[in-house]
Order: sequence, then C-alpha cells, then structure tokens
Amino acid sequence: MTTAARVLALLAERGETLAVAESLTGGLVAAELTAVPGASKSFRGSVTAYATTLKRDVLGVDATLLEERGAVDPEVAQQMAAGVREVLGASWGIATTGVAGPEPQDGQPVGTVFVAVAGPDGSGKVAALGLNGGRVEIRRESVRSVLKLLSGELHENARTQDTEQNGGT
Repeated sequence: MTTAARVLALLAERGETLAVAESLTGGLVAAELTAVPGASKSFRGSVTAYATTLKRDVLGVDATLLEERGAVDPEVAQQMAAGVREVLGASWGIATTGVAGPEPQDGQPVGTVFVAVAGPDGSGKVAALGLNGGRVEIRRESVRSVLKLLSGELHENARTQDTEQNGGT
C-alpha cells in the first residue's frame, strides 16, 4: 500500500479530511492522492499556488513574510498548509514550496524544499529538505516527503488522542 493510500485510509477511518497547497510540485501531490480509489472520502481538493501572489491572495500567506524572505521559506510552507486547510474546509492541510530548478529562486539553491502539515488542533510541522537530482527527481521526492510527514503527524495525533482518552496514562 502506498503512503497516499495509507493516509487516506486513516483519514477516512477517523472521519477527517485533507486539503493540499502546492507550489513546486504543481499538482503532483493531488495526483498521487486522487490515484487512490475512494480518495474522495477524505480528499477535499487542492490549490496549486505557483505564483507568489496566489500564496498571498488565495492561501493567506503573510505579504510581509513573502516580501522579506520569498516563497521558499519554512514559515511560508506552514502558512500555506494552514491556509489551504482553512480555505478548503479540511481537517488537515499539507503544503510544498521550494526550488526544483533549473535556476535558484529567492536566493535559495535548487533542491531547497519545505514541506508542511497543519492539523485540526492548530498544530503544525515543517520539514526542510535539501534534495539532489534534476527537476523531476526533486518534485517526486517532495511529493513523497510531504505524504510521509503527514503520515507521521497522523500517527502522532492518534497516539495523543489515545493518551487523552485513557486519562493521560
């Protein structure tokens, strides 16, 4: 079973939903998720915010942050994940932003990628990646990485809920 299939099954089991914000991956995360039969039980949709202005205007990323640091930044990734979660009305949001090449962007070298998860309780996590390879490999690895990050957060969230329900023990 793929990571996409595992996270969608877990979300469906819990009655939760997922939304995706993508930049460098250009829809590949959404494609990976929708390739799973029954994805519509949990997958709400995605926003491919390739242009920096869309990150600001659609996903609600702070304009000053974008001006000062550019779109390839861990806080931008976190705000994208939180923004898509809110805009699409999902339990969970995930996001990708980075430089797939061929040229550096916002002062960041090719292979610099940030993936993020925003959870239903307002929690979030960002992973910084330094990827090697060409554009295709960087984009593919970004998809794998954001789904792996989400999987870890879903399992961590489940453990926290179990502990709370069992009196903190």
